[in-house]
Amino acid sequence: MSLDKNSTVAVIGAGTMGTGIAQIASTFGHRVHLFDINKEQLEQSEDGLVKILNRQVEKERMTQDEVDGILKRITFTGNLNSIEGSNFVIEAIVENLDIKQNTFQKIEELVDEKAILASNTSSLSIASISSALEHPERFLGIHFFNPAPLMKLVEIIPGISTSSQSEMSARNLIDAWGKTTVQAKDTPGFIVNRVARPFYGEALRIYEEGVADHATIDWAMKELGGFKMGPFELMDLIGHDVNYKVTESVFKEFYYDPRFKPSFAQKRLVEAGRLGRKSGIGFYSYGENADNIEPTKDKELGENILNRILAMLINEAADAVFMNVASVEDVDLAMTNGVNYPKGLLKWADEIGIETVYHWMNTLQVEYREDRYRPNPLLKRKYKNEETFYGDI
Repeated sequence: MSLDKNSTVAVIGAGTMGTGIAQIASTFGHRVHLFDINKEQLEQSEDGLVKILNRQVEKERMTQDEVDGILKRITFTGNLNSIEGSNFVIEAIVENLDIKQNTFQKIEELVDEKAILASNTSSLSIASISSALEHPERFLGIHFFNPAPLMKLVEIIPGISTSSQSEMSARNLIDAWGKTTVQAKDTPGFIVNRVARPFYGEALRIYEEGVADHATIDWAMKELGGFKMGPFELMDLIGHDVNYKVTESVFKEFYYDPRFKPSFAQKRLVEAGRLGRKSGIGFYSYGENADNIEPTKDKELGENILNRILAMLINEAADAVFMNVASVEDVDLAMTNGVNYPKGLLKWADEIGIETVYHWMNTLQVEYREDRYRPNPLLKRKYKNEETFYGDI
């Protein structure tokens, strides 16, 4: 089935992500059914969307007529039968396989067999979800990033049963919504949540070793690396419960590969209820009289921290290409558009020099003798053959 602006869109789940996806679809002219079983959640969704859109009018980014049109095209419903006749259904509910499978079985009974179904899952297998369907060929993963209306990146993840036509139709529609789409293989973490793990994991390892405190590591990554937020600031913002759970999930899904090993320091924060901004304290304090430590602005120390984390990030990006998760270009697009990295990691590797990056990884492996620090075979191959990721630059 081909999808266009005349296609009716159903969004399952009226949380922040579902509401954002509904807003995008309606903005581009679709009739939208936004379903949630929780009446209170639906009311919060509608009230929140009205406030967001009214602010756009106040800032003269939208006209009142445009806002009225967006809201008029969205039906907020607690009755799943309302989605009957929808051409495109995207689910954004709790990350629980059984619940998602049950939900899609109900959806499949309500929509035409040509309708395309998608999950916004960030951590579950597309193949596993689709196994509950009568027509798994019309199902795929479409992973938006929060906040969905603002973030450009969308990961498109075909499952083992997804037809090329379903994938193409869905991707063309998301492209028409003004998003930057990248294709990822159905593997744990897809592109962004896989490649980004060392940004948190290696920063935590450096912290646990006592090489530097959290404020100094954040300073190094921002001031010397050009990242918009340091890893500890970002973990505090995401919430340590959420960030730790994703790390734990990726670690388990990769058969306990030491590259993704969770941190005891973060585990203890979660156990203590120090979840970051939402609890008022994480690595930093967020109260009125918060007294946070100042970073040690030692350039040599900072460069060592940056190079170590960057080497691990580049090594992971190389692994994503090596294992055919995504292309060189899509990996870099994903990291710059999905998590706002200052540069694509593989382009960055070419600029630094593959020999230098390989030397950083090899030095870590020699020092630690841990499989965590093994240089990726593709990185090793590029070094030996004196090649770059992008060819001549």
